[in-house]
Amino acid sequence: MNTDLGSSGALLAIIAMALVTYPMRAGGYWLMGHVPLTSRLRRILEALPGTVVVATVLPLLFREGIAAAAAIAVALVVTFIRRNDFIALVAGVGAAAAVRAMGL
Repeated sequence: MNTDLGSSGALLAIIAMALVTYPMRAGGYWLMGHVPLTSRLRRILEALPGTVVVATVLPLLFREGIAAAAAIAVALVVTFIRRNDFIALVAGVGAAAAVRAMGL
């Protein structure tokens, strides 16, 4: 019998997060079903993913410096050229590794 509390604790945490996340998302969809979508609200909702990305990326950029800036720049360029998120991710990680290998 496996008595490893670490893995069972992690499994319980994942299950608990799933049990909380699903009703929150479903509730959000239900609530937005009752909100009239004006043109202003539609523009706000369309801009929201970009604001989340910026809120996630800027602290990383300031904390990690040149390596993060290179990774983000390369990933953006590759995304626009190739339109493939996975290739952009690999290119960004490669750029960060190259900058760190150069000691910058």
